[in-house]
Amino acid sequence: MSARLDRLLGARLPGPPDGLRRGPFRAGAFPSPLHSERRAARVGVWLGIAFAVCFVTGLTSHLIQHPPGWFWWPASPSWLYRLTQGVHVATGLAAIPLFLVKLWTVYPKLFEWPPAGTPARLISRLSILVLVGAGAMQLLTGLINIAEWYPFGFFFTTAHYWTGWIAIGAVAVHVGAKAPQIRRGLARRGAAPSLPVRSDDAAPDDGVPTVGRRAFVLAAGLGVGAVTLATVGQTLSPLASVSLLSPRVPGIGPQGLPVRQTARRARVTDVGPDYRLLVDGPTPLQLTLDDLGRLPQRTVRLPITCVEGWSAEAGWTGVRLMDVLAAAGLPAGTPVVVESLQQGGLYRTSTVAAPHVRSPLTLLATRLNGEVLAADHGYPVRLIAPNRPGVLQTKWVHRVRPA
Repeated sequence: MSARLDRLLGARLPGPPDGLRRGPFRAGAFPSPLHSERRAARVGVWLGIAFAVCFVTGLTSHLIQHPPGWFWWPASPSWLYRLTQGVHVATGLAAIPLFLVKLWTVYPKLFEWPPAGTPARLISRLSILVLVGAGAMQLLTGLINIAEWYPFGFFFTTAHYWTGWIAIGAVAVHVGAKAPQIRRGLARRGAAPSLPVRSDDAAPDDGVPTVGRRAFVLAAGLGVGAVTLATVGQTLSPLASVSLLSPRVPGIGPQGLPVRQTARRARVTDVGPDYRLLVDGPTPLQLTLDDLGRLPQRTVRLPITCVEGWSAEAGWTGVRLMDVLAAAGLPAGTPVVVESLQQGGLYRTSTVAAPHVRSPLTLLATRLNGEVLAADHGYPVRLIAPNRPGVLQTKWVHRVRPA
């Protein structure tokens, strides 16, 4: 059976007529020596590293937001999610020019002659379509999400998550299938020959100028560096002034802090004097803002980190969540669900797990940088906890109940 399958996959397919060898299909259509195994392999290594980093950090973010029963995420260090998500977005953006450079090094293979000499070669070429399609979709949808523009009909988070698995699986299969060529390309030194073509297709020396190896490497490096420098300031505050393409800039926004979800969009624009914070427990509580103000106040400095990659640190003042839960008679470390006055949306509620409940940095905050919370930052009360995505830092809190 195996021998029969090998014969089937290795059978030569009829070649197309030579009269079709025009344009990019003609012999010697791609004379540049940069279309080489060496160049493709080296760019591929960097792109593979970028994809792996994006996959691991993106998977971490997904598990934090949608935790399965076995998953555990610590409350400290408070900056860890800021780091992982910042790396995720910065690496994803840097991967875009790398991806384009990689495609440039190998695109002459699209026009090899014959297009598929055997069924095995045809299947191999179709599998590369999965790799390129998944990679392109992952990078493009990530870029669109950063811009908060959603022209597609599917839910970005779910599509991005599953496409990530397809992309990283396709990368693994591709590396395994191309391992001999990759090893050969990485082992070469000096000038490398063009990607292999048929012996009768040798490119004539027609005097066409080509880009030098050093110029190619410099251009690719400058492209990656420019994209990174123009966007990384949304996470790395000292570079905010030169990151002209950042969708959010630390320090710009109500009370000096960027905003992702406004009170108007959440339809929470009229919180009257009858506001009460409800806390369920053996001793249920109904706390007014004055009641909250009479409880021991704490001030902490914590970052807000959005899944789009931007983050900014601020000073938050309020009451510790653990103190409020203790007053309601709940055991220390009880996981709770925090509900918002917001009427709809996927993140109207969030679960605060035991590590964050026990953290003295987790507050029901009423003030930001010494001022009463602005409506867009969650007035009258918002959750602020260390090492959590911004979408889980629930605004406009009106109820806390055991999970």
